[in-house]
Amino acid sequence: MKNTLFALFGILLITNTSFAQLNTVNYSDGSQKLNGLSISPVKGSETKSGVLILPAWKGIDPHSKRSAEKLSKMGYYVFIADIYGEGNYPTNTEQAGKLSSFYKSNYTDYQRRIQLALDQLIQSGANPDNIVVIGYCFGGTGALEAARSGMKIQGAVSFHGGLGRDPKRISTPITSRVLVLHGADDPYVPVVEITVFQQEMRDTKADWEMIYYADAVHSFTEPEAGNDKSKGAAYNEKADKRSWQRMKVFLKEVLK
Repeated sequence: MKNTLFALFGILLITNTSFAQLNTVNYSDGSQKLNGLSISPVKGSETKSGVLILPAWKGIDPHSKRSAEKLSKMGYYVFIADIYGEGNYPTNTEQAGKLSSFYKSNYTDYQRRIQLALDQLIQSGANPDNIVVIGYCFGGTGALEAARSGMKIQGAVSFHGGLGRDPKRISTPITSRVLVLHGADDPYVPVVEITVFQQEMRDTKADWEMIYYADAVHSFTEPEAGNDKSKGAAYNEKADKRSWQRMKVFLKEVLK
């Protein structure tokens, strides 16, 4: 009898865990084919809250996939955006640097690719009035761009993202909540950039929050970054766990 019960439990466990799977979604920006990833919540949600993930500079990676799977288990519809498009995926840091720099400079192109991914998240079942955008590194910059452009989102979360913007740009009021989770020792985000960003948040009347994590540099949430802090980008387990917990609180605060 015990063996039968264990077998049944095992079948149920397998069924429940296999329900939430990342599925490739083909969409496009004009003639450019894009390949995002979608995953539904493990358990149905009345609020149908959604989270759009903007990956780091190399595009959709294991880190963004893990985040999507965890968010799915928490009850969110999730979509991972493809910013670069088929045929343009970087294979090394040099290529990733050039591509990400292009979209940072041509921010309207970046915003358009984010909006297209946001549309896919809504098509997957997410409530268009109940969505947060999160991003890592280059994607963190994108999350801020989503807020700056006035996209219909409740909040934007930047994990170790770039904060800069062209000073010639005209600032408009930011209506979505903004959460910046930042490594206190990040060498890629200079103090002047932080100062200008914080002033931007004040000028745009944003409801914003910025949290610093001690002994953390760039990419502190990504195990693939390694542990050598001297390189400027490295994993920090404590900062990773603390920032994830703060994001979870943020999601509960802003999503209905």
